[in-house]
Amino acid sequence: MELRTALADYLARARGVYAEPDRIVICAGFHHGLTLMAQVLRARRVTALAVESYGLDVYRDLLTSAGLRIPPLYVDEHGARTDDLAGLNGVGAALLTPAHQYPTGVALTPQRRTAAVDWARATSGLILEDDYDGEFRYDRQPVGALQGLDPERVVYFGTASKSLAPGLRLGWMVLPKELVAEVVAAKGDIDYMSSALEQLTLAEFIASGAYDRQVRSMRVRYRRRRDELVAALAQRAPGVRVTGLAAGLQAVLELPPGTEGSVVQAAASQGLAVARMADFRHELADSRGQSAERDALVVNYAAPSDSAWAGALDALCRVMP
Repeated sequence: MELRTALADYLARARGVYAEPDRIVICAGFHHGLTLMAQVLRARRVTALAVESYGLDVYRDLLTSAGLRIPPLYVDEHGARTDDLAGLNGVGAALLTPAHQYPTGVALTPQRRTAAVDWARATSGLILEDDYDGEFRYDRQPVGALQGLDPERVVYFGTASKSLAPGLRLGWMVLPKELVAEVVAAKGDIDYMSSALEQLTLAEFIASGAYDRQVRSMRVRYRRRRDELVAALAQRAPGVRVTGLAAGLQAVLELPPGTEGSVVQAAASQGLAVARMADFRHELADSRGQSAERDALVVNYAAPSDSAWAGALDALCRVMP
């Protein structure tokens, strides 16, 4: 209860989330929370959940393993095309990253946020909101969470992975009132609770104001890294364009056509792990021919340690076309 109370206050203040302590369920990160929601959706006889056409395959695999179809919801410069939800047959829920889509780096526009909520209200559907990088916006104040538009139709997911450490394995779900009992039951007696000591420690960290200071500190650190990346590429690789919002922990580097393969190979030879944009593409989107090919890399500029950052940035610039 101590952590849920502290989170309710923090989320309302920092993310615009309507969060009573009794609506919050603590979980071991987003993966765990999504597993619980997939179980609840199947118990409710939901057979299909729309997902964005770019994202991590580990979550798509999780959902299909739970017995859900995952039709793609296409992503453009305005975020997921939520107007298309009405045309997806049998879909009872949609998984969205409104604040900062991974990996494309775009945000869901106000019009598309409204369209998503309107669809959920009209169909009694659910929006699963992964507040990915929601606290880490560098060019303006962070945009509030989608959940604030309709707390009874949106399931909000948040974690401490970016602000503290992934190894902490603490996340939270803010649920519509009617789902609380079902999600608690899905956790069950075997997974009764996360570590009580870690929950109480995080509760004290939030209540004391130290968590706010930590988020501000990480925001400054990540912004500096991104600014250095953009400046270095502009000077040393002017043919490469950095796209997406000034937000989060990763950037998309748009490459000249036909150069992606050679750049990935050259980066590997320098000890750099970079991902191709195609690695995140939903296979069903490809099969329907509506996912545009892009020569682009996804670069996690938060990954290198402080001591390794300058060398990693120099090596990245050297392999750019």
